[in-house]
Amino acid sequence: MVFASFLIMSAAGATYMFGLYSSTLKSVLGYDQTTLNLLSFFKDLGANVGVLSGLINEVTPPWVVLSIGAAMNFFGYFMIWLAVSQKIAKPQNFPESRGVVLGILKGYVGLSGAIITQLYHAFYGNDTKALILLIGWLPAAISFAFLRTIRIMKVIRQENERKVFYKFLYISLGLAGFLMIIIIVEKQMTFSQSGYWGSAALVLLLLFLPLAVVIQEEFKLWKIRQQALSEPPLLKIIAENLNTETSSSSLPPESAAATSSLPEQLSSQKEVSCFSNVFRPPDRGEDYTILQALFSIDMFVLFFTTICGVGGTLTAIDNLGQIGSSLGYPHKSLNTFISLVSIWNYLGRVTAGFGSEIVLDKYKFPRPLMLTLILLLSCVGHLLIAFNIKNGLYFASIIIGFCFGAQWPILYAVISEIFGLKYYSTLYNFGAVASPIGSYLFNVMVAGYLYDKEGKRQMAALGIERKPGEDLDCTGVECFKLSFIIITAATLFGSLVSLILVLRTRKFYKGDIYKKFREQAKAAETEMAQAGSGAPPSLAKG
Repeated sequence: MVFASFLIMSAAGATYMFGLYSSTLKSVLGYDQTTLNLLSFFKDLGANVGVLSGLINEVTPPWVVLSIGAAMNFFGYFMIWLAVSQKIAKPQNFPESRGVVLGILKGYVGLSGAIITQLYHAFYGNDTKALILLIGWLPAAISFAFLRTIRIMKVIRQENERKVFYKFLYISLGLAGFLMIIIIVEKQMTFSQSGYWGSAALVLLLLFLPLAVVIQEEFKLWKIRQQALSEPPLLKIIAENLNTETSSSSLPPESAAATSSLPEQLSSQKEVSCFSNVFRPPDRGEDYTILQALFSIDMFVLFFTTICGVGGTLTAIDNLGQIGSSLGYPHKSLNTFISLVSIWNYLGRVTAGFGSEIVLDKYKFPRPLMLTLILLLSCVGHLLIAFNIKNGLYFASIIIGFCFGAQWPILYAVISEIFGLKYYSTLYNFGAVASPIGSYLFNVMVAGYLYDKEGKRQMAALGIERKPGEDLDCTGVECFKLSFIIITAATLFGSLVSLILVLRTRKFYKGDIYKKFREQAKAAETEMAQAGSGAPPSLAKG
């Protein structure tokens, strides 16, 4: 199941490739920058407003959500492809390693842009219109292929669990390293179609390499089970004797009374309204209800911080093509920037996931404070774009890609740690809603508006009047300068607001936040051991 998740995630980040085909949309459909950024906003809205999918996942098996998502993904991108090709008219597992798991899963999402780029060149050459068709059918096909693999499982923690995830990390680092090397080589040389096929084959080999780790670990578990079956069942014999001795005794009157009163207690709990305790949440780390989490100060601060942080970095990623064009970078360099964003996006995700888990475990370093530091670092990337430092776009793409990726595993880990795991799928998707809100504010209302304003001013200065249906271009540092100064100020403010969450949760993160999960894991292991030996569950308590 983990391997299937890797493959699905490796094709799930096509939304971050908008910069590769945005110029085609703009020229073929005759959009100005505001309209193009509005389209980008709805792309981010659909990708991140997953509250409905979270609610569906609460009541249905995972394959239902995967099927719906695959069908919608294909239909959406297929319609865009028909438009630009002018064929139609213009139009909960692993609770103690959650940082590690989130980091590596979201890391594959970050790599997906670079992975799909290599496959796109192998399949279609440099036809950006065909790219839209590819990201329509490929993620959908992978999701359909693993519908029955992704499922809810009762998992017992393995002793070497962390080591296995480190193996997956090393493989993904190898994949990221190869992608970065091949991107740089492609920038320096002109590849033939067969050359692209060769690089795509190596990408697929590294992408399927985690399957070898899965097979190895499954074989080890099989050997352990076979060894357990071959041992003499002494525990079972002792358990049966104890069960015979205790079967004749009956429950004491107190226990019988407690058992008979249990249905009454449950019925009285059911009568409590879900609105009556909205503003009386449990302690941090316990399971909040959805409303308790949504109306909490912690969620508000986290949500606002994410709007400022993710909104600003996503604006830079979505406009990377136009930023490079306005600053005079060659077209091949623009494709390199976008692919490098995918690499650093991946590194940000795995670094934040694994790194935050390590410093939290060893030094009790709170995750919210790490989020604050990531936002401060992203301000450097925004300023490099705003003032057009020489070759600054190269460094900006690295910093912004890293910071954008690093925010996601931190955000989702904090949500799971503070608000519990009971309604995590819904709260996870609610946290993601901050992304399209930030994208609309900074991408459409700020960057798109100011770009078009400067473009119209330049046309007026040259005495040129824009014709209906003609795309609007802007040249020079002024096209995005003010936009990214505003984004820098907003991100800085968001980092200051995030300190409120740091102060509110400092005692929580100083404690043992995973204690209850270790106790639950031990209880589950004991229950399974007794089930395997034939001992009744009551013996665990005696």
